[in-house]
Amino acid sequence: MEDFTCPRCKTSKFQNPSLKMMVNVCGHGLCESCVDLLFLKGSGSCPECRIPLRRNNFRIQLFEDANVEKEVDIRKRVLRDFNKKEEDFGSLAEYNDYLEEVETIIYNLANNIDIVNTNKKIEQYKRDNREQILKSKGKLGREEYELEEMLEFEKQQTELRKQEIIMEETETKKKKIREKEALIDELMFSTENAKNIVETFAQQAKEAKEEEAKAAPAKKTHFSSGIQIGRQSQSTFLPVPAEDGPLFVYKPFVMQTDGPKLPNDEDVIIKGYTNHVRSENEQERAGGFRSNIACMRALQDAFSGLYHVRKAPVH
Repeated sequence: MEDFTCPRCKTSKFQNPSLKMMVNVCGHGLCESCVDLLFLKGSGSCPECRIPLRRNNFRIQLFEDANVEKEVDIRKRVLRDFNKKEEDFGSLAEYNDYLEEVETIIYNLANNIDIVNTNKKIEQYKRDNREQILKSKGKLGREEYELEEMLEFEKQQTELRKQEIIMEETETKKKKIREKEALIDELMFSTENAKNIVETFAQQAKEAKEEEAKAAPAKKTHFSSGIQIGRQSQSTFLPVPAEDGPLFVYKPFVMQTDGPKLPNDEDVIIKGYTNHVRSENEQERAGGFRSNIACMRALQDAFSGLYHVRKAPVH
């Protein structure tokens, strides 16, 4: 919380819980009041690094560490232009080299390392990849628009659900008031026993509650993401071809070892193959390791190829 302290007026979040810290491109923060005072004459400079600042470049600080805030802002600006995807490269190695170059640029700008040459590299990249950048921005814009539509739809559905819940709660309260008034009227004007009247109303309320519990819930028409249930996607997939041939029959795998027949699991233990093999401990047993399995693998490697005969070449 100490980091949320304005370096100019020294006001802290502890002293003023409603304090809004704002940060600029240099990464140094000021409170909202100091930013307004700084630009009373139309221009201002950072109190710490003295670089010229603009009022519209200030934004609310989200992270306590101003360096993190600066890096996040730089990363957003750089990735607007360095927006290539893995499918834009011929191999995974080229894509990894590209990502490493992007991270180097972000690191240099965030830590004030070789700023001039780094900015030159960015400008050169913009000139060389102008068409690719515009194409990727257009694609990203469509995806963001679709995502915003889904989020807006989900927000509307949430608001509608809240209104429905409020209406249900209001109707329930009104129903309880009506039942209470009916009970009072019945007690006041009826000639029957009051105990019987109360029991009758209690039984009716219990039956009504059971009926509500049995009522089927409303069928949902949309997922929480806003996608309609049962709606076919715009990109349809080809149907899986149905094969009318015979069903698959499992046949155990028989490995040709060109060597003596391997002992089975029981013979490995009975005939003493594991006498000179270290037994597993509790941790190894919990992980699935068994000494007889290791012994079987060693025997398989030892026996394999002992009967192999080299065939004479055919002329």
